[in-house]
Amino acid sequence: MEVALEQILVYGTVFILCIITVYFYLRKQRKNSSKILKKVAIAKEEGSFEPISLHPYIDLNICIGSAACVADCPEKDILGIVDGKATVINTSNCVGHGACFHSCPVEAISLRIGTEKRGVDLPHVNENFETNTKGIYIAGELGGMGLIKNSIEQGQQAIESMVKGKKPSKNNVLDVIIIGAGPAGISASLAAKKYGLSSVTLEQDSLGGTVYTFPRSKLVMTSPMDLPLFGKVKLHDTSKDELLQLWNKVITEHDLKIIENTKVEGITPLQDKSFKVITNTGEEYLSNNVLLAIGRRGTPRKLNIPGENSQKVAYRLLEPERISGKKIIVVGGGDSAVESAMLLKDSNQVILSYRKDKFARIKPKNKEKIAKAIADQSIKALFDSNLVSLNDQSVMIKVNGEEEPRQLENDLVYIFAGGELPTKFLQNAGVEITKRFGHVMKKHH
Repeated sequence: MEVALEQILVYGTVFILCIITVYFYLRKQRKNSSKILKKVAIAKEEGSFEPISLHPYIDLNICIGSAACVADCPEKDILGIVDGKATVINTSNCVGHGACFHSCPVEAISLRIGTEKRGVDLPHVNENFETNTKGIYIAGELGGMGLIKNSIEQGQQAIESMVKGKKPSKNNVLDVIIIGAGPAGISASLAAKKYGLSSVTLEQDSLGGTVYTFPRSKLVMTSPMDLPLFGKVKLHDTSKDELLQLWNKVITEHDLKIIENTKVEGITPLQDKSFKVITNTGEEYLSNNVLLAIGRRGTPRKLNIPGENSQKVAYRLLEPERISGKKIIVVGGGDSAVESAMLLKDSNQVILSYRKDKFARIKPKNKEKIAKAIADQSIKALFDSNLVSLNDQSVMIKVNGEEEPRQLENDLVYIFAGGELPTKFLQNAGVEITKRFGHVMKKHH
């Protein structure tokens, strides 16, 4: 009898301890869920909840709430756990690492581009990175995945696909022409050399492609990656200069043929299934394959206002440290505009003009910095404003609520209104483009 009583007491104690443990666990879970829901509410209010590019999509029917995705995401407050299920928070800050996708133990996460309401124009690309036009390949940002590591992997994999279906070489016909010397283009150039393909790489600007258009101090989130022939490269937070030094080292060491300041005007498919590539310098190249490793923002979006073709207008900021004592207007409300204004403010008078009433989709660090700069008046912000016209000495700017546009003295104008997908260029080469809504991006390995 006494043994039975003792057993009842032991079981009872264990049961009570279990209840207490479960109670405190559930209480902690509720508390954490409440914190995440507040963050989601703020993200919705500030416009950072809706994705703008590649982002995680969570299937709640599969998710088990392991939180592995939250732990492995290198960014802050992109994902959280609410009531035992994962949720997105500041989705527009996602940079597409894919770490969450890889870490989920039950494959509840897919990487998508576009949403059910907002479509994104994407070229048709198969699992080998080949478009609907046989022989034309796409790697990197143009295909939807713009992260440096992804671009490097895709550049190499696209070349490997070409090697498998290599056509016999003909005189004066290259195996591949690579267009763009950004991460995907340089990786592809190395891979072409590695596999013995004859190639040339054409870059419309200078080395580094899209990397070169970053303001000098901009940090690029990336992770360890393998460059063909060169080996493993470990970069986490790095500057544009460091990346360009890496590109230059790689190009010099492996004697890659990269022709700068050469813009491709057109790609013409020929009857023998090769391609003629025509450049702005009048040069023509023949090739069995073409790899497009260009960005999605092929052409900067213009405001189409009187005076915009003036020499004082630019669509990217290069060498801000050389600009001083100027009256500058920066147009735009995204990360590029905010970062450029911050780089110019210490040596110039900077006005930031944005057509909306507040910043929506900028990184948290940029939001903090710009708020401080506006508060200490080192940058003047004109929200709800639009540039109307400009001349050599001044600009006319319309601020919502004011009857007449303001005339402001001005030396330089930087416009960051995004870019336009090079749709016509792609369609002329026979590449199909479709607006995709919530399109699932496949990770290739």
